[in-house]
Amino acid sequence: MANQKGGVGKTTTAINLGTALAAIGEKVLIVDLDPQGNASTGLGIDRQRREISSYDLMIGSHGVGEAALQTVVPDLYIVPSTMDLLGVEMEISQQSDRVFRLKRALQEPDAKQFSYILIDCPPSFNLLTMNAMAAADSVLVPLQCEFFALEGLSQLLETVDQVRRTVNPSLDIQGIVLTMFDARNNLAQQVVNDVRTHLGEKVYHTLIPRNVRVSEAPSYGKPAILYDLKCAGSQAYLQLASEVIQRERQRKVAA
Repeated sequence: MANQKGGVGKTTTAINLGTALAAIGEKVLIVDLDPQGNASTGLGIDRQRREISSYDLMIGSHGVGEAALQTVVPDLYIVPSTMDLLGVEMEISQQSDRVFRLKRALQEPDAKQFSYILIDCPPSFNLLTMNAMAAADSVLVPLQCEFFALEGLSQLLETVDQVRRTVNPSLDIQGIVLTMFDARNNLAQQVVNDVRTHLGEKVYHTLIPRNVRVSEAPSYGKPAILYDLKCAGSQAYLQLASEVIQRERQRKVAA
């Protein structure tokens, strides 16, 4: 989950897409790679439980098997984040393998048990995001339905091209999911039309609506799908999970 712009729904998408995938029978791991740790908090992981975190994966002191915690959702696990991640860039910046630390951790046998690994990136293009993109098969881009969305998206697509040229030739855009959509807002509909015109099939059919229940859920340490399954936001994330699975099948066939 990547977008250099903050507040576009990266963490909300990671939590609820992970929950939806787990609900339909997949074994899912979320790697919280944002020092703010919102994905961990949103899944009810208290800071006292984060003894081993994504920081430990990055510095190589612990593996996925030790770091992954079971969440309140069956078959959904998370490698939590702590503020220690803020210092990791300085610690590993002189190392020749600094871009591949996460990739190495996710190639361990303990990581092979998961059918989906979702990486929640920080809202900036730094060494953490670079590690995520070097490790990933594809990038899912949450994009808020607002005026500046296309400007930020072009920067992200350039970043993905740069990563593809330098460290991960097989990196693909899995899809762009339009978030915080308000059908009453003419500008939001215009953004949807513009993004679909420019990027066509890369844009998921599912629109994630602006939804109070989705916003409330993290304060209870639950994904929206557990907090209120029937709300419009939860139903949208279930639809998105179906699209993601379908695209992954097509990608594997094409490979």
